[in-house]
Amino acid sequence: MKLSQQSQSLIESAIRKAIDKYLCDCEQTVVTDIHLQPISDSGELFILDDNDEELSCAVIEEWLTYDGVNFYKDTERILHSILNRMKESGSFDNLPIIQPFSFVLVDEDKETITDLLLMDNDTLLVNGGLLKGLDEELDNFLKELLGK
Repeated sequence: MKLSQQSQSLIESAIRKAIDKYLCDCEQTVVTDIHLQPISDSGELFILDDNDEELSCAVIEEWLTYDGVNFYKDTERILHSILNRMKESGSFDNLPIIQPFSFVLVDEDKETITDLLLMDNDTLLVNGGLLKGLDEELDNFLKELLGK
């Protein structure tokens, strides 16, 4: 699934609106997760807090006509890309939220599908693609090291 630049901007705007709710002159807020819930039937993207209260919502027109087989896998890729781009541009740098917290993709029943982005200065999430074949490489390295 490819999204238009307009839809990507709409998603980014919804995320900004959601995180702006945490900006205030108060002390740091404890947040565990910010949930992103895409709904293919209505095209809506709900952004929810830990208590499942709506922080922001947007309607993504391309989702209404989605005809693929794995909606959540496709939206995961898109949302992950947008969140990483926002992180790299510093959009999350001055949030008064105590780290670590995550942006999490959830389904219509609010069940966690995957962590999209972990905000923690001390921890790095790696994806399966990076770890693919690692066991075999380590086994080969150990065999060479031991001379067997």
